[in-house]
Amino acid sequence: MSLKIIFTWWNKQTFGTFLKTLFVGRFVGTDEKGNKYYQSKKNERWVVYSSNIEATKITSDWYLWIHHTIDKIPDSKEKKHTWQKKHLENQTGTINSFKPVRIKKNDIKKKYETWK
Repeated sequence: MSLKIIFTWWNKQTFGTFLKTLFVGRFVGTDEKGNKYYQSKKNERWVVYSSNIEATKITSDWYLWIHHTIDKIPDSKEKKHTWQKKHLENQTGTINSFKPVRIKKNDIKKKYETWK
């Protein structure tokens, strides 16, 4: 175990989560991003991230499971619909982030006239 786990909370898991996983955690499964999911006998559920901690890395199937919406453990082999998009984590701050189109003032057509 490296000192990085003890002194940083943003690297995969905290020291407390490491101990909890070691003593009471039962491994349940992994997702396509490599995140590992655990459950205790008291039905507490948590995730150990494969890299930096980012909540949007959890896919929608595992999100439902971890928040007790469903009890069935998600299966990566389960067939998806053709219209479903592949999961993406939050893209804010990256080159792929959403940039709205800038509308010029002259392009806006008002449905009413202002008072003079």
